Amino acid sequence: MNDKKSIHVIISGRVQGVFFRMETLRTANRYGVCGWVRNLPDGRVEAVFEGMPENVNQVLVWCKTGPPMAAVADVTIEEMAGTAGLTEFIIRR
Repeated sequence: MNDKKSIHVIISGRVQGVFFRMETLRTANRYGVCGWVRNLPDGRVEAVFEGMPENVNQVLVWCKTGPPMAAVADVTIEEMAGTAGLTEFIIRR
């Protein structure tokens, strides 16, 4: 039985050029969450988080504030059907 949760998020606001991706990587690793994060051309940040529901939720809570220099305006969350079997968290370019 797979109890993991997967979500796709889009974070908007002042979220590029403020170490958002690096801090997301650190936060995901701290909670044992797999997935990826990347900058979008329109200034937003996109990420996928996969792991135990309570851990994914902790990363999501962090995303709503982000690192000190960020100013998060909105976080759009989409629950994903199933999991992708991700084994690490990476920064996509």
